[in-house]
Amino acid sequence: MEIPEHYKYAVIPHILVDGAAEAIKFYAEAFGASELFRLDGDDGRIVHAEISVQGSTLMLGDAEAPFAPPAEAGPSVILHVYVPDVDALTDRAVAAGAELISPPADMPYGARQSMLRDPSGHVWIFLTPIDG
Repeated sequence: MEIPEHYKYAVIPHILVDGAAEAIKFYAEAFGASELFRLDGDDGRIVHAEISVQGSTLMLGDAEAPFAPPAEAGPSVILHVYVPDVDALTDRAVAAGAELISPPADMPYGARQSMLRDPSGHVWIFLTPIDG
């Protein structure tokens, strides 16, 4: 069997949250994500789901031991996504309930960047390349 095209040459993040169904709704509203796959458990929790954010696949599900969502100290992973318009996406995400950590700003490495925390506690950095 061949590796599916959207998994080739990629490290696929798999995040765990409390309330995966609500997280999927948030990612759709805030980041324009589309749901690719969902496997519901008998208890109504999501065992495994996959969404697409800007063409990248993100796996997620409801947290169960031995795994847990980010602790109060914060996540150990930051998700970076390049987008066509970081300012518009930041406005959209904040309106949907994301916490603004850093507003869009031009960075010395040739990108305009913002940093957001989603309602599950995961930190996202969105970037748009700029001419430098």
